[in-house]
Amino acid sequence: MKAKDTAALFGLAALWGASFLFIRIASPAIGPFLTVQGRVTIAAVALLIYIFVIRQSTGWWQLWKQYLIIGALNAALPFTLIAIASLYLNASMLAIINSLTPLFTALVVWGWMKEKLSTQKWVGIFVGIIGVSILVGWSPIPFTSEVIIAIVLSIFSTVSYGFAGVYAKKAFDGAPPLSVAFGQQMGATLLLIPFTLFNLPKSTSVITPIVALSVMGVALLCTAVGYLLYFYLITSVGPTKTLSVTFMIPLFGMIWGVVFLNEQITIGMVAGLFVILSSIFLISDIKSKQMRKKAA
Repeated sequence: MKAKDTAALFGLAALWGASFLFIRIASPAIGPFLTVQGRVTIAAVALLIYIFVIRQSTGWWQLWKQYLIIGALNAALPFTLIAIASLYLNASMLAIINSLTPLFTALVVWGWMKEKLSTQKWVGIFVGIIGVSILVGWSPIPFTSEVIIAIVLSIFSTVSYGFAGVYAKKAFDGAPPLSVAFGQQMGATLLLIPFTLFNLPKSTSVITPIVALSVMGVALLCTAVGYLLYFYLITSVGPTKTLSVTFMIPLFGMIWGVVFLNEQITIGMVAGLFVILSSIFLISDIKSKQMRKKAA
């Protein structure tokens, strides 16, 4: 890859890894719903302004039903589950668990699309389950009922991402990616409003400068700018190389957690991360695709 593309790839991984840091700061202070509402609403406005500047259509009225669905599956639901889980899990664990998304995407493709999975991918899924077991069983966080529920919710967020990926492929074939990015955030914004109104903080004093900056950061940097970098990479280097960002997101999530939240990285977390990333490599089949391309 060119230096510009490599920088964009690392930038995207750093931004998406930082999302867990921002959520870990904001959600315990103002609540999961307001945190996620701020994230998707501010991101939607930012993307809408960018779309107007480049004079592109949003396509909202033609595909509003599909945008509501993808907004639920790829933003409102998983973002909220992660925000709730962040009340009990640190940013590092959230980032590591989130890397399971390719695993559940493969299972959704197998169950929904009826596509056969190779032996290598089944092995990858089994290895991923082992990785989660290591991460959870060797965690420094006290193993309470709240922590167990938080881990389950965090895993469910990756299941939602899996369904979102398959649905997006079916519903938005040929649609401009930037329009889909805006439509997704707009759909999530509308869906979350009723829940947010009934879960507002009792006092505005909890909205400190660091909390406000965290919401702005996760909205503008991790979501709006992150999507722009993502679609740039898809166009520039292709989806296979862009997929390698999956391997770097948990690493950056752990780095930000250590630097800004003084989180501790344990042997169990490193071991669980290594096993999970190994499973992603098997499921993604990156090496095999590259070899087939060279052979062709």
